[in-house]
Amino acid sequence: MAYRLVSHNSHKIPNSIFRSAFLVDLGIIRLSNCNLSSCYSSAATASTDKVNLLDRLNHKDWLAPNEVLKIFKPLGDSELVLKVLERVSKRKDYKPNEALYTLVIEKLAQGKKFDAIEDVLKRIKGERNCRLSDDFFFGVIKIYGNMAGYIDKAIETLFSMPEFSCWPEVRTFNFVLNMLVSTKQFDVIHEVYLGAPRLGVTIDACSLNILIKGLCDCDKLDSAFNLLDEFPKQGCRPNVKTYSTLMHSLFDHGRVDDAFGLLERMEREGCFPDTIAFNVLISGLSKQGRVSEGMELLEKMKFKGCYPNSGSYQAVLYGLIQSQKFVEAQRLIEMMVNEGLLPSFLSYKLVIQGLCEENLLEEVDLILRQMINQGFVPKKGLWRKIIEGIFSGKNRDISLSYCQVIYD
Repeated sequence: MAYRLVSHNSHKIPNSIFRSAFLVDLGIIRLSNCNLSSCYSSAATASTDKVNLLDRLNHKDWLAPNEVLKIFKPLGDSELVLKVLERVSKRKDYKPNEALYTLVIEKLAQGKKFDAIEDVLKRIKGERNCRLSDDFFFGVIKIYGNMAGYIDKAIETLFSMPEFSCWPEVRTFNFVLNMLVSTKQFDVIHEVYLGAPRLGVTIDACSLNILIKGLCDCDKLDSAFNLLDEFPKQGCRPNVKTYSTLMHSLFDHGRVDDAFGLLERMEREGCFPDTIAFNVLISGLSKQGRVSEGMELLEKMKFKGCYPNSGSYQAVLYGLIQSQKFVEAQRLIEMMVNEGLLPSFLSYKLVIQGLCEENLLEEVDLILRQMINQGFVPKKGLWRKIIEGIFSGKNRDISLSYCQVIYD
């Protein structure tokens, strides 16, 4: 269905602006019918199976470890999990193992019984014949840190691992460091870092990168740079992540020239920037209003063997929008689409609003069609802005009535 707009003057309003408004397909959600009797039947069967599994604990037949796991898997009640664990532990064929305790702790975490996890760990410590790996403790620490928010418990678990005859791998150690940075507990990070030798952990570049990020986050940029000297002492070298973090912080402090100086140092030391590092530089330039330099860097990075991604173009795009260069921004969006990259919804929205304010309706028509073709649905506020742009400024003498919208 097409629409033709009849006006009383020579100003032409793009047909497809209105066409887009009426032809956007919001889609229809279809819900399939559910057979209630079938649902109830399935629930009853599952309940019966659970009872049958628990009933096996009363039998004297030998239960293999994998059969014990089958008993625990369907349990959803965390209190029941603990009761079943108690019953299982009293059987003569009970063999505590990592798979069992991993499943028990996961069930407790799902039921938000985080305090009960400590009791399970105490039980394990008393069972000398249960060997645990770093993977087990990594899971426990992750539950304490991410799900429960028990940061102190996560640290305590890390340092208690040797008591279980298990020594943490650097991955687990770094997870705790990163967790402390994410929760901004900067006063604890150094203490945990110094505990690495006690845990038998060999510090790697990732460990130092986490510390550098922490120092940058609390505005201790000079200390972060001093930490670069720690890399050779630990037998490792700064990598792209190291320099990218520092360059990002330099831009945040307005030290653009220092950021590019660090880029030169990085290349001198044989560490070549990747797309992420270039994106940091391009984004930093755009935020400083130096959009043209950002666009030049966009071309330069190709000669360095790095092909721009959506983040590269998006950084320049936001810079153009911030500088109110909406026509150039529209061209960059078209370039992105031709490259097979998807601009953000916010980019389309801001560019259309800017073009409307400058009364560039033909450009609005083009980018609006492109936006819809990319799968974005303009919202009511954006349509209001477009209509206001049509009936204001040079176009305010245009009149439109329902009768003048002719269906072809």
